[in-house]
Amino acid sequence: MKKVAVVLSGCGVFDGAEIQESVLSLLHIAKAGASYQCFAPDVAQMHTLNHITGEEMGEPRNVLIEASRISRGDIKPVDELDAASFDALIVPGGFGAAKNLSDFAVNGANCNIEKSTFEALQSFAKAKKPAGYICIAPAMIPLIYGESAKATIGTDPDTAAAINTMGGQHVECAVRDIVIDEANKLVSTPAYMLAESILQADEGIKKLVDEVLNMCE
Repeated sequence: MKKVAVVLSGCGVFDGAEIQESVLSLLHIAKAGASYQCFAPDVAQMHTLNHITGEEMGEPRNVLIEASRISRGDIKPVDELDAASFDALIVPGGFGAAKNLSDFAVNGANCNIEKSTFEALQSFAKAKKPAGYICIAPAMIPLIYGESAKATIGTDPDTAAAINTMGGQHVECAVRDIVIDEANKLVSTPAYMLAESILQADEGIKKLVDEVLNMCE
């Protein structure tokens, strides 16, 4: 059975992992006959937002604890993730990927990835094991895979320009499609960067999961 590591960034589209993208990823991994283990960094969230009003709330929250809501408590700190124990990696989106896994939401092309997260994600790149990045998560790809790595966040020109500035190669992509970087065993899809419904997000995520698993040796 193929084993997939899934890295989450909290719980909730505006300040953590996008819940529907995360659950759809887990569902399609399981439907394909593979297993998964969730991980998240054991760090404080950048901030906590009220998902009804969009306003910031004062309470601090922990990314690992929040992400455990999605994984039903079965989750490990990302500093325990090593590519040697898995066949593939998938990183769902949500603003948490740009706020908690990295600071892309604040610093754009000058961003950095949280240290333990960077080491875990890069371990898959170094091991040449397949990986899938969803929604805004592909903004981290240039920092992990280096120059000319192909990635998509859909069609947003500012985000695409930032990816290119960081040394990546952004490829425009429709919501239901995926972009494949064969050289890096890398797959990305826009999901809710473009999706207007869960059905639209689901189609691209299913293709991404299937392609990532097909790339496993």
